[in-house]
Amino acid sequence: MNRLPISRDADVRADLQRALGHLGYEVIPFKKTEEAVRAHVPTTVPLTVTASSAKGQDATVELAVALAGHGYSVSPHLSARQVRDRAHLTEIVARCRGAGITGAFVVGGDRTGTPTAFADALELLRALHEIDHGFTDIGIGGHPEGHPEASDEVLFQALKDKAPLATHITTQIVFDPKAILDWARELSNRGIGLPVYVGVPGAVHRQKLLRISSGLGIGESAKFLAKQQSLLWRFFVPGGYRPDKIIRALAPRLGKPDNTIAGFHVFTFNDLEPTEAWRQRAFRGLV
Repeated sequence: MNRLPISRDADVRADLQRALGHLGYEVIPFKKTEEAVRAHVPTTVPLTVTASSAKGQDATVELAVALAGHGYSVSPHLSARQVRDRAHLTEIVARCRGAGITGAFVVGGDRTGTPTAFADALELLRALHEIDHGFTDIGIGGHPEGHPEASDEVLFQALKDKAPLATHITTQIVFDPKAILDWARELSNRGIGLPVYVGVPGAVHRQKLLRISSGLGIGESAKFLAKQQSLLWRFFVPGGYRPDKIIRALAPRLGKPDNTIAGFHVFTFNDLEPTEAWRQRAFRGLV
C-alpha cells in the first residue's frame, strides 16, 4: 500500500493533512543533490542540509546557499566538530545572511581529524549567540530512543542546557510511536517546552540506505543507523520503507497539552523522488 489508510475520523484526517503538508526534508550534500532537489522537491517543502564529515562544513553551506537561490527555505547543519573557529563561524553566518537563509540546525557532529574550537553543540550555540547571527529558527537534535554514547539523563540535561538557545528540537530517526510520545511527555515534565519535530525515514529503498550507511561519511543520520545495526532490519520490506505507521500514530497527538510534538522531519537519504511521490500520494488520499 503506497498511501496512508483513509480514516473516517474527520479530526484525524485533519491532523494527517497538517502533518503531511508541513513535512521538512533532510538532504545530503552530494554532487547531484542540488539537481535532484530541483527535479523532485517543491519549493514549499522546507529543507535541511546535513553536515558531512567527508566533505566538510563548507560543502553543507554551499549547497544550502545554492538551494536558497532556487527559492527553497533551507537550514544548514552547523557542526561543532567541523566549524573550525569563531572566524569560520562568522564567515558561515555572513554567507547565510547574504543568501537570505534564516534557519540553522546545530549539532555536535561526527568526529574528524581537524581540531575545532568547539567541543560540542552547546559551545557552538553559545558562540553563535555572541555574534549577530540573524537566524530566526535554530534547531537542536533529540534522541528519543537513546544514544550509544550517552545515558538518558545526560541527554535530557544537554537538551535543557541548549533549549534557551534554540527554537525547536528535531529528533533522530524514530520507529516507535510510544517511545517518542513518552519522551516528548518527559520533555514537558522537565520544563523543556520547545516544539518537537519527529525524525522519520522517507520512502527509502533498502539498497540505497545500506549503501549510504556503509561508510560514505554523511553525518549523524546514517552513521547513527550504522551504529544501531538492529534498526536496519526495519527497512527490509518489499519495495523499501515508508513512514506511514509512525505518522498516522502520532498525528493525532499534535497540539495536545501533554507534549510539544509539532510535526515531522523526513530523513530522505537523498531518495527524493520516491519520498516526494509517497508524500503526494498520501496527501491526495486525505483530501
